[in-house]
Amino acid sequence: MTRNLTLYLCGLTFLAIACRNEQDSAEEPASGTTVPAPSNRVAIPPTVRNNLGITFAKVEVREVARTIRVPGCFELSPDARREHRTMASGRVELHVAQFAQVEPGQLLYTLESPDWRKLQQEINETTHALQKAEANSEAMGPLLAAHAKHHAELEHAVAVWTRRVEQLDAGNTSGVVTADDLARARGTLATARATFAETLEKDVELQLRETRAATERDAQRARLELLLNNAGSMLSLPVEQLTEPDPASPEGHPRWREIRRINVRSVAPGVVETLDVTNGTWADAGSLVMTTVQPERIRFCAMGLQADLPRLTNDPTARIAPPRSRGLGINDGVAADLRIGLDAHPDNRTITLFAEPDALRPWMRPGVSAFLEVEVETTEGKAIAIPRSAVVKDGITHVFFRRDPKDANQAIRIEADMGADDGRWVVIQSGLMRGDEVVLDGAYELRLATAQGGTVQKGGHFHADGSFHGEH
Repeated sequence: MTRNLTLYLCGLTFLAIACRNEQDSAEEPASGTTVPAPSNRVAIPPTVRNNLGITFAKVEVREVARTIRVPGCFELSPDARREHRTMASGRVELHVAQFAQVEPGQLLYTLESPDWRKLQQEINETTHALQKAEANSEAMGPLLAAHAKHHAELEHAVAVWTRRVEQLDAGNTSGVVTADDLARARGTLATARATFAETLEKDVELQLRETRAATERDAQRARLELLLNNAGSMLSLPVEQLTEPDPASPEGHPRWREIRRINVRSVAPGVVETLDVTNGTWADAGSLVMTTVQPERIRFCAMGLQADLPRLTNDPTARIAPPRSRGLGINDGVAADLRIGLDAHPDNRTITLFAEPDALRPWMRPGVSAFLEVEVETTEGKAIAIPRSAVVKDGITHVFFRRDPKDANQAIRIEADMGADDGRWVVIQSGLMRGDEVVLDGAYELRLATAQGGTVQKGGHFHADGSFHGEH
């Protein structure tokens, strides 16, 4: 529609030129005929505004000279993406579709894995081996206690017979004890000492057996702990849950024994970005099954000039401005936290800038282009500014259209007295005041309309209020 109106206005322009040529060659108007005064106003009733898609932007007081505008785009933060890979080989069965919204704990896919069953078998065998080692270790306790008692009895007997022999030996000297009594006592002492010596050897053997039993028990415990940790990593479950009795098991088996397949669940909210396998696919260990992302975790990446680096290192204020498009307010930007990248790029003399937005907007998506506005220190202050796209070029001059404050259905064409320009906003040094509105979308069509209507006059000039003054 805009293109057809533009062609139509161009046709009117040529028609007006032809009419003016004919009028120039015609006779002068009769005396007393009233010639309408020239005007730089153009009517913009609701029908015209709707047909041309005219929109307005409010005049703002901004520090345009302080603003460095850097183009860039949004991207996902490094921690926004999560890859889901198989912890074991097996057959994959998907339970979500691409671009589906997932919540924490939601089932993503299941894995029929022989590796899991093999691990279950190892855990089962190690559990039985541990039970046997613990039984052997416990059995050594009574055996060691009985042997210690026997050892104490033999040691006491040796001590008693040693004293008896000493007493008999003293009595034999005085002739009170016979030689046979002394010989029998010495023989009993020798037997007791021999038996005690055998007990000492038995002590060493039992201690070795106890050490081996304890070592075997500890080794089986460590092996079972490692296997259960592997199972917990494979199933994404804590070991405490794996060793609890399964409520669905009539025999009260632990949970790890009753698990038939590996269920992989989401640990964070997000959206399924890619599916890298199809249902029924056999995947090796470590194969990528799907990727999920958290779209709200985004950042803005821009390339600033190295020449501006000294002005960016004093913790400046940053803002992310939206791209220029219909239906999106030019002021719909958000404040941002600016971070300067670690590396610069010597070939193009730029440095990477990262900005974390303080709030999210619907237009903020990975890959969307926008602008990073950074306010830096300068000697210039605030000034009245309008969007740069509201200014259009007409020949060698630039013009914009101010909405008449007294009549909303009128627009006033004004030659732009421009000052500082940051590429998105431009300072207007005259012709505007606070509270005014300027035409944003549709300014080009109004420029054509005012040109073909003959409002650009020679020998005079217009004021901001629309009045015309001839040259003196």
